[in-house]
Amino acid sequence: MTDLEDGAEPEQTIDLAALREEYSRAGLAESDLEPDPLAMFDRWLREALAADLYDANAMVVATVGADFAPSSRMVLLKGVSSRGFVFYTNTGSRKGRELAGNPRCALLFPWHPLERQVRVDGVATPLGRDAVEEYFASRPRKSRLGAWASHQSHPVRGRDELQQAFEDAERRFPEEVPAPEEWGGYVVRPEVIEFWQGRPGRMHDRLVYRREGDVWRTERLAP
Repeated sequence: MTDLEDGAEPEQTIDLAALREEYSRAGLAESDLEPDPLAMFDRWLREALAADLYDANAMVVATVGADFAPSSRMVLLKGVSSRGFVFYTNTGSRKGRELAGNPRCALLFPWHPLERQVRVDGVATPLGRDAVEEYFASRPRKSRLGAWASHQSHPVRGRDELQQAFEDAERRFPEEVPAPEEWGGYVVRPEVIEFWQGRPGRMHDRLVYRREGDVWRTERLAP
């Protein structure tokens, strides 16, 4: 990499400033909203699945460390109910360690082909062991073996080390593959859910549900 002098701008080979799309697929009015934001999310998720979006259940999970540095990564949503949004991961990973210290987190569903986003602010709670083991048992065998082979977010010397760990797990578990102790899951209880629909002229629709006790209030935000 080349060091830049203070104030210098990197040389650009792509004119990023010229890249733009005009959003015009649909709008979102207050009358379109469901009384419950999770019912509204279920409706939009079904529409994303019907549109055959690639990994429609993929979401960004953003967390904050003890040093107040944010981090984000893509995971897969594996359940949604009145309790909130469920995902599974290695609890010893960076996100797991950060959620242990600060359970407040944010989720983002980037449904670009539909010109939509859903943003969630909430609090993550670890799932019970029974729920974790039940889901883990439903995963493909290779995914279960991979959970044993990879101590997520920890340094490794190279690809060969990971491959060796995977082969060791295959020999260790010729039949059933139990869930590792460090493998777990979370349910994110939403406090704020924003539904974003792209509109022409960047006059996007942003309708937000905010939890106030046991009641959800809605408001529109300027784009």
